[in-house]
Amino acid sequence: MFEQSKSAKRRYNSGNFHSKYFRGHGIDVGAGNDTLGNLINQFPGILSVKGWDMPDGDAQYLVTIKDNTFDFLHSSHCLEHMEDYGDALFNWVRVVKPGGYLVITIPDETMYEHGQWPSRFNDDHKWSFRMEKESKLPRSVNVLTMLAKINHLAVVQKIELINEFYHDNVDTNFDQTQLPNTECCIEIILRKL
Repeated sequence: MFEQSKSAKRRYNSGNFHSKYFRGHGIDVGAGNDTLGNLINQFPGILSVKGWDMPDGDAQYLVTIKDNTFDFLHSSHCLEHMEDYGDALFNWVRVVKPGGYLVITIPDETMYEHGQWPSRFNDDHKWSFRMEKESKLPRSVNVLTMLAKINHLAVVQKIELINEFYHDNVDTNFDQTQLPNTECCIEIILRKL
């Protein structure tokens, strides 16, 4: 629920989002109503943001977007909905100019899925993501293994487990992301070679 807006509050206080990651013309994949384009005034390095969602086409392929089009790509909680997350990452890197950045957030399976699959909180999730080495979930993806497959295309700048206002001792039948201040995800920042 408004995960991009929650991230924006945290990112606003990080100089790298102003000076490096959100600069120039970008695309927000899976933007919905909570697009990064709504925050151009808060991140003055952004010149424009093209929101991309289902009416625009399949976010896995971005077929109508030419290679090396955007200075940056942003995607908040979209990768877990792709049929093939590897194809999606390849195409997301493809549309970014060399030297440009990709800022991707995905739900962390420990905090979001709570060891259950399929997801109780979003039945469209096709994958869960983790930073730990092992998982018991059948559609679990280790983020480090996933990124190693594209290391010839992009360099990892940052991988961070975000747990703002997340509480371990809250009932696991409750989706804490529905709260306006809780952010529990993995944030990945890549730089295209």
